[in-house]
Parts: sequence; structure tokens; C-alpha cells
Amino acid sequence: MTTNTRKGIITFSISDKGALYSSYMSFVQNGGLFIPTSRNYNLGDEVFILLKVMEDTSFTPVVGNVSWITPAGAQGNKVPGIGIQFAADDKGATRTSIEQYLGAAINRERPVQTM
Repeated sequence: MTTNTRKGIITFSISDKGALYSSYMSFVQNGGLFIPTSRNYNLGDEVFILLKVMEDTSFTPVVGNVSWITPAGAQGNKVPGIGIQFAADDKGATRTSIEQYLGAAINRERPVQTM
């Protein structure tokens, strides 16, 4: 999993199913992803992501809003970062794509980056 953050744009690449599972936020409307970052964001900030998941050959542009913040020094040694809720304009395309990659793993009860 790699992250490159520039002002306004986050490039995020997930190369394996375990990392995708721990980053995916199925519990938010439209789905979302937790993205490790030390950069400061506020809840509701609009974020532009260039996302590459596993076998994707190119980056897909995704728009969302910050719906979760794990600050540096959080309890339980959680990784600092932000949870991005995918925009409604996405019409579920990113959520569907991620859930297809995860398959049956989506129903497992394993720890994730957020909850």
C-alpha cells in the first residue's frame, strides 16, 4: 500500500487484498477508504483521490469527503490517517469495484484501520 499526498490530491495504491480489507469502510454510505496520512484534514473536507487497486492498470479518479480522522498518537497505536466517504455522484462504482475485489472476505470479522 502506498500513499502520495499533494495539496488537494491523494495518490493511493493498494496492492493486496489484506490491505484493501483493512482500508475499506463498508459502514459509511456509498462506501469509503481509510488512507494513512500525517497531513491535517477536517471532517467534511473534499478530497480528490487517484486510486489504484490490486490488478488495476491505471489510477481511477475518485472524489469524496473526510468522514473519519485518526490523529497521530491515537489509542491502540492506530495508524494516523483519514477516512474518505465516496461521493454520491460516484453512483456506487468505486464501492462495487472494491467489493468485487474483496469477494467473500468482506463478511469477515477482522480488525480494520477504523473500527
